[in-house]
Amino acid sequence: MAIARALASRPRLVLLDEPFAALDAGLRSTVRADVLGALRATGTTGVLVTHDQDEALSAADYVAVLRDGTVTQAGTPAEVYQSPADPWTAAFVGTANLLPGITEAGPGGEPQVRTVLGSHPLRAASLEPARAVTVLVRPEQVTLSATLAAGAAAVAGIVTAASYHGHDALVTVDVAGGGLVRARTPGAAAPAVGDKVALGVDAPVSAWPSG
Repeated sequence: MAIARALASRPRLVLLDEPFAALDAGLRSTVRADVLGALRATGTTGVLVTHDQDEALSAADYVAVLRDGTVTQAGTPAEVYQSPADPWTAAFVGTANLLPGITEAGPGGEPQVRTVLGSHPLRAASLEPARAVTVLVRPEQVTLSATLAAGAAAVAGIVTAASYHGHDALVTVDVAGGGLVRARTPGAAAPAVGDKVALGVDAPVSAWPSG
């Protein structure tokens, strides 16, 4: 294996340029784990160049996102995924619901934002109230249930598509007056196309000034 030959000479840095792209899914995962294990065992720094966002987030300790030759953001995988620098980066590193919103003060004066899915706390508190913003809601933050409970912080919608992946499903919901929203649910609990569902949002969200 090329990586074994490279590590035999104890280099400080190894460049991996799309090294797993030609492998099938099962073999790709196994070989990637073996290569990363070898790098860590020898204390070698590896620079992985990849167009596979899932691979970048799962394999790297530190991620740099490039757009037209410029780094839009660099940080840990969790930082880049959960608190992206801008809407483009948010959509590039994962599936993203980018919704229009208006910032507002919560019941205790805490900053929050209102979208078609309700009011949500903000990850960063630097936006003043009554400002138009673009809001990131990841599909796994969207909760779906079969009924809309009285007084619940949820809205209604109709399922228009469902992509089943076994362990989970990516569900597209048409929210009345709010367009399409994608939710990620356990595969066994995925609703069917045409089902009426109630949507809610878990956890804080990120937002950026519109325009």
